[in-house]
Formats: sequence, structure tokens, C-alpha cells
Amino acid sequence: MTPQDHWISQKERIVAWFRVGFAIVAVLVIQFNPSRVARFPLLSYFSLGSFVIYSIVLLYFVQRRRHASEILGITVVCLDLIWVSFIVFSTGGAATPFFVYYFFPIITASSRYGIKGALGAALAGIISYGYIRFNFEWEGLLGIDRFIVRSTYLVVLAYFFGYLSEFERKQNQKLLALSNTAGEVATLVERRRIMQDVHDGLLQSLATQILRLETCRKQLLQSPKELDRELGSIEDYTRNSMKVIRQFLAGKEIQSVPSGMLIEKLRDDLKFLRDGLGLQVILETAPDDLNIAGAVEQDLYLVLREGLMNIARHAHASVANVTLTQTDNEVRGSLTDDGVGFDLTQSANQGVGLSSMKERIEKLGGKLEIQSSPGTGAKLSFRLPLVAESVG
Repeated sequence: MTPQDHWISQKERIVAWFRVGFAIVAVLVIQFNPSRVARFPLLSYFSLGSFVIYSIVLLYFVQRRRHASEILGITVVCLDLIWVSFIVFSTGGAATPFFVYYFFPIITASSRYGIKGALGAALAGIISYGYIRFNFEWEGLLGIDRFIVRSTYLVVLAYFFGYLSEFERKQNQKLLALSNTAGEVATLVERRRIMQDVHDGLLQSLATQILRLETCRKQLLQSPKELDRELGSIEDYTRNSMKVIRQFLAGKEIQSVPSGMLIEKLRDDLKFLRDGLGLQVILETAPDDLNIAGAVEQDLYLVLREGLMNIARHAHASVANVTLTQTDNEVRGSLTDDGVGFDLTQSANQGVGLSSMKERIEKLGGKLEIQSSPGTGAKLSFRLPLVAESVG
């Protein structure tokens, strides 16, 4: 069911309850004032009694139906017009107190068909009421002016309800469009987050494994002992990667770095780059032990690891430098290498890795800058503001 159909069904339920209430009120009115049915007493009691039964049966069907039915809507408008005209005729014709019951078919028609439907129902009511008014002789006959006033009342009421219904329909369409747009945006954001997590977590883990396997291939004949040690390290790393994958599939937050272990984790990675790949990486921190919030540590590690892996795979560098400096208000960091560099103006070089690094730094309220050109190496630098909880 669309939101519009749901809203129509809700209004039809409300109108059905009011119809039952007004039908019961009509019966009570003629009980307290029998003069209203003096001309056609049996016909009046029959029309009002059957209207009560009709209203209750209609309420039952409307309450049980989950979907707005086009056929039911048209049928209800027609039955309302017939029954109300029957009541008007039997309870006094021109002077009937139940003329206002014509608003039931008008409201029902306006809910489904807007201004045109409401005006159509109002016109049918005016024709029916005019036929009863001018084709029968009634005691206390109302003048033509009263007929015009009552007809105008129905037209104005129909236009008002029809306008409200069309306004609600347009607003619902706008809200639905906004909801769909918001859903699409949320989907894209979630897709981007998953892509970033997969790239920074799982794909980087696989990239590290590939580098380790390349190291093993080099050590295969040169140093069996080193090969055995490296293979054992790969086994441990693979088990940890499988654990991370299970956490990711279970929707759990992936902890790449245990809290307070950022520097130790970086030193382990740098040791592998030095021993396995021959890349000399110098790590400098001030103070020696940084005091950074756990969530910030996670993103910092992923940013630095992405940078180091890019150097190892693409830069063809011999030396790299990592510096981290913490003050009372911020953390500053940089990563430089003496490799081949790259052209920042070529968007093809700025893939998921670089954009992910920028997004992580900006998410923490910082700013990341990348400087590079072909043949001059590369420099990555950032500044992060620290909140009170992150400072010692």
C-alpha cells in the first residue's frame, strides 16, 4: 500500500465512524421530535434505521480492508447519495434537518478524486435535493433563496474538502519523493562506508599478505630459517584477518589497533617493511608515548598504513619518514618518501585509497594535504584537533 492509499484508508475509517455516529443521532432526533416524520412516519423510520445498519456494515468492511479499494469508494459515494436523498425526502423534504448529511458523499469523493470528485458529488446532491424540493408539495416550503444558499453551501464545502485532499496528495508525493531521495542517499553513504571499510581493512590485509608472500619467495633459497619465521607470521596474520572478516560480516566494529597500541602496531609494520622489503622507515614521535582516544587511533593507523602500503607497492622508495607530534590541542603528522612520486592532477592516481585517507581525517575534524610530483617523492601531512577526552 502506498502512503497515499494508506492515508485514504485512514480517512475512510474516520468518516465511517462519523457516519455511524450521525446515523444514531438522526434516530435520536426523531425520537425526541416526532413531528419531523409526521408525513411519512414508516418511511422515515425505515430510511433512518436502514441508514444505521448500512453505516455499521460499511464501518465493518472499511475496518477489515487493509487496502483502499477503488470500487468500494465509488460504491460508497453512490450509496451515500441515495440514502441521504431518501432520508431528506422522508423526513420533511425541503425543511428536513438532515440536509447536512450530504457532506458524507462529498468527503468520500474528495478523498479519492480531489476537487473534481467532490464537486461532482455536490452537484449530484444539489440535483437530488432540488428534485425533492420542487417536485413535491411540502408544508413550510423553503424559498428559492434558501435553496440557493444550501446549494452554495454544498459547492463551497466540496471545493474546500477537494482542495484539502489534493493538497494532502501533493504533500504526500513530495514527502515520498524526499523519502526515496533520502533512502538513496543513505544507501550510497552506507555503500561508501562499506567500500571504505573493505578497502582499508580487508583489502589492505590482503595486500600485506601479498607483500609477505613476495618476501617469502625471495627467501625461499637464501634463508630457510627466515622463511620459516615469515611463514609463521603469515599464518598468524591470516588467522587475524579471518577474525576481522567474521567481525565485519557480523556487523561488529573492526578494531585494527588495540587501544593505546598505535605506536607498537606501527613499529611492527615498519619492521616488516625494513626486514622483508628493504624499505628504511624512520618513525619519530613527540612525546614518545602519544595519548590519543581509541577511535582516533583506529583512523590514524588506517591512514598511515594506507600511506605506507602505497609507498611499498608504488613509490619504489628506499627511505620513508613517519612523524607524529601531539600537543594539548592537536595531533600533527606527516609521511614522506624519496620515491618516484606521482601527478596529483591525474584523477586516475587518486583512487579509493587517497580519498579514503582524506575522508577519515576530515571525519575527525582535521585536514589532510598531499604534495607530490613525478620524480620528487611524496609528502602526506595532516592536523587533527583534539577533544578534551583525547588529551591526558
